[in-house]
Amino acid sequence: ASVVERFANGVELFQHTCPGLVGQIEKGDLHGKETRAILEDALHPMLEKNIDTVVLGCTHYPFVIPLIEEIAGKNVRVIDPAPAVARQVKRLLDANGKSQLAGKRAEVRFYTSEDSASMKSMLPMLLGEDGEVKTVEWLSDKKIVT
Repeated sequence: ASVVERFANGVELFQHTCPGLVGQIEKGDLHGKETRAILEDALHPMLEKNIDTVVLGCTHYPFVIPLIEEIAGKNVRVIDPAPAVARQVKRLLDANGKSQLAGKRAEVRFYTSEDSASMKSMLPMLLGEDGEVKTVEWLSDKKIVT
């Protein structure tokens, strides 16, 4: 609400959570009929109101940006906030003297709360990388990595 107040005061906002979209992405269905139907259900009512911008609100959604752009058309801008979040993390690390690794490739670790084998098979398609994937569970206040 504070971000909207600071940056979108006076702008009409529409929201849609796109139920089922995360599951489709996690299955690797980035262009299928069901994925398209979910996005069309979310976007068409907004497009009828002449939206000019779509701001993604989930870490999974950038994987379907091409499909969103196809449905929304070239006159609708699609914004992925992840790069801005990464820049802010860097600013905070710099401000606190924690940016010793700047410019170096850090070790990448993958964790999932779902099936690690399934996630491992998806990494090359989604991220263009391969790597070990560990499953994480939370029991009460304790994190357990298997």
